[in-house]
Amino acid sequence: MFRKQFLPVSVILYSIFLLSGSVIAEVNSVFISSTLDPNAIIITEVDVIFIYDAQTAGNLPDTKSAWYSNKRKFTRDAGDKMDVVNIFVPQGFDSEMASLPLRRADALKVVVYAYHDDSKAAGRDITGTANVLVEIDTFGIRVSNRD
Repeated sequence: MFRKQFLPVSVILYSIFLLSGSVIAEVNSVFISSTLDPNAIIITEVDVIFIYDAQTAGNLPDTKSAWYSNKRKFTRDAGDKMDVVNIFVPQGFDSEMASLPLRRADALKVVVYAYHDDSKAAGRDITGTANVLVEIDTFGIRVSNRD
């Protein structure tokens, strides 16, 4: 009797969880590589943003320019509803593996912005990517799976 009642209830609860739109971030590592001329005296800033709140995720700026021009206000308003991992990469060098927040798996959304990218470029959503590779080249940034 218990089994007949428990199975349908557990299936319904599991379905609600899957269809609710809540996402658990899969990001385990972020590696950044610059292929630009190592003799250039340029350092690129890369921000990896972990967002833990739906409202904060909805307020995320649409472009790189909007992110960097309002970064201070946005991070202050978000408070503990987000973590920002800020990495500076000298051109022509690879970064170390980025140190990520302990609660990264709880993020609803994870986005990458790079200062070297086009001003109208949107943040790259990496929420579903476990091992992220960010490559900086003369055209901007490319984000892919590092596996």
